[in-house]
Amino acid sequence: MLDADSKITLNRRSNISMQPAPKTIGHRRFMNNPYLNSRDMDFYLYEFLETESLLQRPRYSQHSIETFSAAIEGAKAIANKYYADHYSKSDANEPTFDGKVVHLVPETQKAWDAVADFGLMAAHHDDSEGGLQLPEIICKVAGAYIQAANLASSGYYFVTASAGNLIRAFGSEQHKRLFLHPMMDGRYSGTMALTEPAQGSALADIKTSATPQADGTYRIRGQKIYITNGDHSLTENIIHLVLAKIPGAPLGVRGISLFIVPKVMVNADGTPGARNDVALAGLLHKMGNRNATSTVLNFGENEGAVGFLLGEAHQGLSYMFQMMNELRVGVGLGAATLATRGYLHALEFARERPQGRLPSNKDPLSPQVNIIEHADVRRMLLAQKAYSEGSMALCLYATSLVEDARTAETDMARQWAADLLDFLTPVVKSFPSKYGCISNDLAIQVLGGSGYIREYPVEQLYRDQRLNPIHEGTEGIHGLDLLGRKVSMREGHNYRLFLAVVRADLDDAAGIPLVVDFIAPIQAALERIERVTDKLLLVIATDPDRGLANATVYLDMFGQVVMAWIWLKQAMIAAQRIPPQAEPRVDSDDDFYRGKLHAARYFMQWELPQTIQKAALLDVNDSTCFNMKHGYF
Repeated sequence: MLDADSKITLNRRSNISMQPAPKTIGHRRFMNNPYLNSRDMDFYLYEFLETESLLQRPRYSQHSIETFSAAIEGAKAIANKYYADHYSKSDANEPTFDGKVVHLVPETQKAWDAVADFGLMAAHHDDSEGGLQLPEIICKVAGAYIQAANLASSGYYFVTASAGNLIRAFGSEQHKRLFLHPMMDGRYSGTMALTEPAQGSALADIKTSATPQADGTYRIRGQKIYITNGDHSLTENIIHLVLAKIPGAPLGVRGISLFIVPKVMVNADGTPGARNDVALAGLLHKMGNRNATSTVLNFGENEGAVGFLLGEAHQGLSYMFQMMNELRVGVGLGAATLATRGYLHALEFARERPQGRLPSNKDPLSPQVNIIEHADVRRMLLAQKAYSEGSMALCLYATSLVEDARTAETDMARQWAADLLDFLTPVVKSFPSKYGCISNDLAIQVLGGSGYIREYPVEQLYRDQRLNPIHEGTEGIHGLDLLGRKVSMREGHNYRLFLAVVRADLDDAAGIPLVVDFIAPIQAALERIERVTDKLLLVIATDPDRGLANATVYLDMFGQVVMAWIWLKQAMIAAQRIPPQAEPRVDSDDDFYRGKLHAARYFMQWELPQTIQKAALLDVNDSTCFNMKHGYF
């Protein structure tokens, strides 16, 4: 629980101030460095996304900038006090299972209680449901500070909130009373149980069964693996959302249903009942992100686990996509926070670490320069800035689409946002995950030998980051989704919508002198996208195996074009904030905006041209990899 002298609420501006720890060696040398750049986060909220305009919507009329700030500042304080404190400790002391109870470092419980007391798991729900009716973008920015401080521990509340949203959307009033409301309060937590040992992403082949009972419940039998947060002792109960098949169901994905399966049964009056037939078979030991338990769960070792059908039978996968897509945006955001934290660590190190002299200086008695003066270090830092800040902007833009799809003023505006979000989701998940790994790898390189030892945090950031290209769909899965489904669904409507949105921004950029030279390379990249898409769709129509063989390359190329557009949008704002004068001002805001422009220029000059080579492979649908026989390996 929060200490009495530091209790935080969401109905007032937090007055908590965090004092930086003194600099020493190892981890502590960075403790005065923010996990996220607050100036950057304000830019995304109030310049890039114009979040203040949400106050004009009836749903948020009772709020103000002050309540938005209170939520974010309160979450930031919780992140610093209750999540950052065990980031290294929980990595070195991963969860253990004694045969009865899963043990986490005790700080994890304090962190969970702090978030529950703060009300963050219920913050986006309606007032009438006991929520705080805050915009999705405010909740996600507040959560981003917690993710940046300790991604593994933050997952308990992120997954619970998403599971609660699924019950809210498709559950009965009894489901909400018995399961959702305790999840909103933080008394219960939630999971998503999809994967089975023999069926990873091939959900059509799951074997878990759900046998109907006379009382309307189902008996669930099967095994699920890689279930994040699948067992722990943080909450009174754990609510598993389980995909299973009812006997006689249609074959394939059309026969999948979704069930609520509590770890502990809940009586009609909400009190705890008997232990359900859900057993922890074991904990999995991960490369990183260790404090989030990864579990193997057995459902029905005895009489069968009691499950409650959520929604209609055989519609489970379509329901589950709501949670999966929500978590995909969350994975992208988590990847962006880790990339940002690594970049900020590397930047501070480079500014303070003296080593060597510039090539033009041959005097061995002259003072060494800080390594940020070396061109190659600036190259690595600039790449990190482009990847991390671009990814953060992309994920928060996607979050703004989530908001607009729910609360925009007209049906047309809501549908527009939903269509664009659906199309962009594979990129929102995949680009930050892939390039977040590259960014964190560069952070290690900037620190050199210091980056490779555990006394500094960047090696753990890399290990934690490495999960993100895998869970919630690998790059290959999202490549197949983008090329095999998204660009052609609804006769290409959402794909053409994306192209139109980008071209509209290019038209607007034509009137801003500082970004005019970004227009031509993005135009050319869009033309490459259209050309290779048309060709590949023709191949897919007759030979889908061959046509989709290079889908991951297509995803990567598309992601680089999306990111160029996101950087153009940021650069357009920055260019209009820079005063039109011969000599630039020497102040932090001027540097901030010029830094945005320079990062955008880097992306256009160094990253976007990589689409040329990818397009060349896709133009001819190069079959080198496709034709490789397994025996040749």
